[in-house]
Amino acid sequence: QTYNFDISNPADLRRLYNMPVYQADRMKRPLEGMGFQLGPLSHSGVRVTLADGSQWLVHKGGGFGISSQTVVVSARHMSSSWRIVETKNFQGQRTVSDFVKAGGTDYSLLFDNCHLGAGRMMN
Repeated sequence: QTYNFDISNPADLRRLYNMPVYQADRMKRPLEGMGFQLGPLSHSGVRVTLADGSQWLVHKGGGFGISSQTVVVSARHMSSSWRIVETKNFQGQRTVSDFVKAGGTDYSLLFDNCHLGAGRMMN
């Protein structure tokens, strides 16, 4: 499997992971190849907004990452099929890293999927 990285420099990654999150939007979209959402037949993630206005999607899935199945990607890659489910203001009291940790390193369709990870991130 090949992975595309928005940021690969360790110093830049560390900087991103330590950035405070001001707003978090829990998002949902249909599964790849499906034109509709039906409860768990959808994909969830959390789009975080940082002080500089940049937005990043924190989400998880089987085979998404290398050391963790919860990954951070630029929100520029999000399709128009994503919809906001819930919005919360974190006032910079949490970092991108806190959201990744809440998402969890492992993925299990039944016991630790994208919806459960996104729910933990919003708590």
